[in-house]
Amino acid sequence: MSEGKKFIGLDVHQDTIAIAVAESGVDKEVRYFGTIANRLDDLHTALKKIAQGGAELHVCYESGPCGFVIYRFLAKIGVDCMIISPSSMPRRPGDRVKTDRRDAQALARLLRAGELVAVWVPDEAHEAVRDVVRARRQTKDELGSAKSALKSFLLRHGRRFTGKAIWSKAHWRWLSEQKFAFPHQQYVFEEYKRRIHELIDRCKRLEDVLKDAVSGWVLGPMVEALQALRGVKLIAAVTLVAEIGNLRRFDSPKQLMSWLGLVPAEYSSGKRIKRGELTRAGNAAARTMLIESAWHYRFPAKEGRALLERSAGIPEHIKAIAWKAQVRLCAKFRRLAATGKQTVKVVAAVARELAGFVWDIARHTPPVSVETRR
Repeated sequence: MSEGKKFIGLDVHQDTIAIAVAESGVDKEVRYFGTIANRLDDLHTALKKIAQGGAELHVCYESGPCGFVIYRFLAKIGVDCMIISPSSMPRRPGDRVKTDRRDAQALARLLRAGELVAVWVPDEAHEAVRDVVRARRQTKDELGSAKSALKSFLLRHGRRFTGKAIWSKAHWRWLSEQKFAFPHQQYVFEEYKRRIHELIDRCKRLEDVLKDAVSGWVLGPMVEALQALRGVKLIAAVTLVAEIGNLRRFDSPKQLMSWLGLVPAEYSSGKRIKRGELTRAGNAAARTMLIESAWHYRFPAKEGRALLERSAGIPEHIKAIAWKAQVRLCAKFRRLAATGKQTVKVVAAVARELAGFVWDIARHTPPVSVETRR
């Protein structure tokens, strides 16, 4: 390392940024610069003071609710910046003191030592698609909560639907026939139903926006190609691409499986090997989508009408990979289930291998430039 480098750790919060500076050389002290307001102008001023004398700056901070605004600003002014995952920060077992100052100093020290691993940062177009995906998922969660609230209300009053499937046309017809003794109680019941209808409509609107966003996206062809897989429709495909990012950055399918947290934890020492439950590291939304898609492989391999329709325009070599995945994963599901393994473990094993086929399809999907999409 040259003496002209300075390593800066930022502990970023909503209103403040704590700054620490580490000079080149492992024996140099890590000094605390101070705390500034979380404003880009103030940060720029502080960095110019630190860089006096022509020092080369290297900055890092932890990912969090403030997003990538600071990263993109530093990239614009030509300052090298790294964002790391908070879960990757090493912690001393007996360390029970945590302050902004200590966190900033630890970041600067570890950055100088080269012990930090950067997270992948999406561009603004990618983040825009991901915002729609997350808004739609949040609405689905709210819809589930609203339905649970209505079911609880009905159960408290002894109203039980005797039909086959709830939220079907027959169920909604039954709901419209329910009457309560008090007007204000009936009003609450109607508000529960209205809330569900509002959230259903919002989900449909967001899905329409998502379809439009994918059609003009650089990674749109990858989203389309992934739909050749059984159980991976538009929402699942765009969620995987939006949350994982550029799938080509993984050198092997095992790296992707590990990043998704679909590999078992391990506690081994010497001859003793002990593996536990899934690590559940990485992105929870992408992992959940793979788990949900894996359930479709409990049935025999088959190319149904819906699958054929959505994969009609997909290249044959991609469809060949998808068919290979279906044959292999359906057989694996049946084989593991026949051994008596718990169904959730079987699904997790199938989801792990499905991630490998997702990686393979992404690898065989040619990149599309922004100019081409335009």
